[in-house]
Amino acid sequence: MDHWKHDRSRNIPSRRTILRGLAALGIAAVAISSMASSASAQSLLERIKNGDTIRLGFSNGPPLAYPGPNNEPVGFVNAMTLDILKKLGTTKVEAVVAEWGSLIPGLKAGRFDIITGGMSILPERCRNVLFSEPISSDKNSLIVLKGNPEGLHSVEDLRDKGLTIVLPAGSSAVKEVQDLGFADDKVMQVAGPPEMVQAVKAGRAAGGSLDHMTAVKALDNSVELADPFISTIPADHAAIVFPLNEQPAVDAFNAVLKDYLGSDEMLRSAGKYGYTKADLPDGTTTAQACKG
Repeated sequence: MDHWKHDRSRNIPSRRTILRGLAALGIAAVAISSMASSASAQSLLERIKNGDTIRLGFSNGPPLAYPGPNNEPVGFVNAMTLDILKKLGTTKVEAVVAEWGSLIPGLKAGRFDIITGGMSILPERCRNVLFSEPISSDKNSLIVLKGNPEGLHSVEDLRDKGLTIVLPAGSSAVKEVQDLGFADDKVMQVAGPPEMVQAVKAGRAAGGSLDHMTAVKALDNSVELADPFISTIPADHAAIVFPLNEQPAVDAFNAVLKDYLGSDEMLRSAGKYGYTKADLPDGTTTAQACKG
């Protein structure tokens, strides 16, 4: 029995040994926690300059931003963003595709680092996120059935005829048509351009309002753009979107953007997706657009 006790005592660590081990584990845990905290405390600009992976959030909205065959970020807004991030220090990005209406909540929740969906600068959004200077200005178009059977040539035509308009959920156009007097039950909101086209084709909506570049890309043989189209909705000023606490990243991005906009490099990158000199910003600044 004494022999059994002796063997057991050799195989089971003493209380002092156990306490030492736990103390060592505690020190290691604190060190790991400290390292993780240090990494998370890095600003977005520091991470970009360090060459870290930056998560780009966008919805499926050609030609501005959409996922490629391997979920890579494509579209002219993504192309421009990739060029500028490279100049700032990183070529590593991760695409995070989300519905339009969940982009700002996702950014605020930390699901991604930057929104590259071509989001319009609006006063209410400026209270929740930071915008770069505008990367484009674009007027709206109206998607209608082939032949335009309802004779629609403005957003107001739909309102006056009591017809339903379809819009991307959470887009700036929702408030704009509500301000024009559309009844709530005449404003349909869907995930994005493909769903808008389907709603018009199925007769669930008579027309869909989109920025011109996106509308052209969304067309198929069943729908067309109303022509002529009289737009009373001001041109959109699209920009790249950052979290509220990342002003240094916005400043660095804008510094590169200033010389990049309109350059041969930019027009080559964005031109693959239909962006032309006609789509360049009209001179409106972010500060002005944030005031409304």
